Amino acid sequence: MKRTRHPLRMALGTYLPILLIVLFAIGPYLWTFISSITPETDLYRAEFRFFPEHPTGENYSRLFTKLDFTSNILDSLLVALFTALLGLGITVPASYSFSRFKFKGRNPLLMQFLIINMFPIMLLIVPLFVMMRIVGIMDTHFALIIAYSTFTIPFSTWMLTSFFNAIPLDLDKAAQIDGCSRIGALVRIIIPVAMPGIVSTGIYIFITAWNEYLYAAILTSSKVRTIPIALQNMIGEFRIEWGLLTAGGIISALPVIILFFFIQKQLITGMTAGAVKG
Repeated sequence: MKRTRHPLRMALGTYLPILLIVLFAIGPYLWTFISSITPETDLYRAEFRFFPEHPTGENYSRLFTKLDFTSNILDSLLVALFTALLGLGITVPASYSFSRFKFKGRNPLLMQFLIINMFPIMLLIVPLFVMMRIVGIMDTHFALIIAYSTFTIPFSTWMLTSFFNAIPLDLDKAAQIDGCSRIGALVRIIIPVAMPGIVSTGIYIFITAWNEYLYAAILTSSKVRTIPIALQNMIGEFRIEWGLLTAGGIISALPVIILFFFIQKQLITGMTAGAVKG
């Protein structure tokens, strides 16, 4: 006989915990959005009000009219996009090589890529700062792209190797029998099959570069100013622009949310593609 669960037990044991987890996850974002549409004077009232009496978009208009937030978005977009392209351009062939070729030092190199991520990224700031100052690329988009690649490429290579390992070697052999070279098999057969994993790796690199603050604060000053630096500048010594800060936080989260909305299927598939080797 099929055992049915009591509705009250279902509500308390299943739906209520799920609802609490969802509220706990989206609560800070919801409160940030409410603060962003609240007039600046109402934010400092002693009387608590969950939703503003007179919602306004003044904070968003001030971002783009007085602070030129558009240039900050473009700086972050350029840095994150080209970091992802450079990272994938190096990670894809490197991961394929680690997956398909057996050479001396292969396993220690892969383990080294994983060990690198155990150290805080701030250890690289001093050597990167000195090298970029000598080369003369301080306060440029290129400086941030190179800096972000130093800690995103190792982990991306280690992660993407597992995706290639999940693809049977028979596909490579079949492609070569049909006349493809090793590179032709990679481009025509393996990459399309591994596309969910490549997409998820690219998203990881993009989001990491989009949200990074420490390197941007050290390696740039006035010519290049990404969103995290622009938001940090809204925090003064004696005053914090909460309205501008929350509005900027909402806008900075929108590209990532939109990106995830359109490619969530590929992302979820890519995250689980290398978990089980078939």
